[in-house]
Amino acid sequence: MEFDQVRAYLLSKPFTTESFPFGEGAHVFKVNSKMFALVGWRKNALMINLKCDPDESCALRDIFNSITTGYHMDKKHWISVYYPNDVENQRIIESSVANNSAPINLVPAGELERIIDNSFMLVVSKMAKKEQTSILLHM
Repeated sequence: MEFDQVRAYLLSKPFTTESFPFGEGAHVFKVNSKMFALVGWRKNALMINLKCDPDESCALRDIFNSITTGYHMDKKHWISVYYPNDVENQRIIESSVANNSAPINLVPAGELERIIDNSFMLVVSKMAKKEQTSILLHM
């Protein structure tokens, strides 16, 4: 997925705001002042940090080699999803074919949206019932 697609999907969540507390390169997305996503660039790849259930995190990392423990986040509760840019992606594919190694396994757009939804809901589930109700009524 491209940055603009990810950003638009994140901002489509009710009561979501975007801020830059870590500088212009790190887009932080919050619901009612609680962070559920951080998007930026790392090593020529779009990096999306998302809150994640620890068991699901292990399963996702087993399935997708483009998912790691959260970069600069709590490794138990956050994951990083990477999307190399087109040039870097092509280089990785060519390298893996030449070396007979497994190609990078990118997360499909629909699966990323599901992971984003789960991140959002994990954060909302920790809020007061009144806040939860207000947010869920707008979904």
